[in-house]
Amino acid sequence: MSLLTTSLLLPTRRNLVTTGLAAASGLGLAADELFAQQLSPTPECHRGGAATIQQTEGPYFKPKSPERADLIDEGMAGRPLEVTGFVLTRRCKPVGRVLIDVWQADNAGEYDNTGFRLRGHLFTDTEGRFKLRTIVPGVYPGRTRHIHVKLQPPGGRIVTTQVYFPGEDENKRDGLFRRELTMRTAKTAVEGRPEGWVAGRFDFVLDVG
Repeated sequence: MSLLTTSLLLPTRRNLVTTGLAAASGLGLAADELFAQQLSPTPECHRGGAATIQQTEGPYFKPKSPERADLIDEGMAGRPLEVTGFVLTRRCKPVGRVLIDVWQADNAGEYDNTGFRLRGHLFTDTEGRFKLRTIVPGVYPGRTRHIHVKLQPPGGRIVTTQVYFPGEDENKRDGLFRRELTMRTAKTAVEGRPEGWVAGRFDFVLDVG
């Protein structure tokens, strides 16, 4: 059952990263940002637990993407998506100034290989938080919906992975899909925003520190 046709229930708040909701409520975040911050972290961080699984970058990566946290161009087709989360160490400590490079297919499942549409990079803040504004990517033959990500902590090595969407029929047919890399998502209906926005949450865990 697809995220695009089903409203997902908001998970319970007991699994929140300790600083998540407090930070969101104390920084004057907009209602939709706070909503996304309240989604349970995924994966839940345990001291000494496993780092985020690495995956292939695929054939469509391009270096030197523009620095921007908003990938939506005016008039772009697709359902808007805001992904928030933290980058943490395996000891569950936040990692600031992590470079996060993202790229993805558009609503029709196509990549821009001549320019930088739906490509960009951003940095976590001093508390390890990030927020990305984009669209829900389309599917294409052999692949379910996904967003490509490269992360590089200050002075550390690059970690390459992909992030997936829950409830997609194509998940079980995509050989690269990993449940551990699935976001928490919920449809939003925040005043002042078009109904049908999607809030997403994913916390990356790096083998640093």
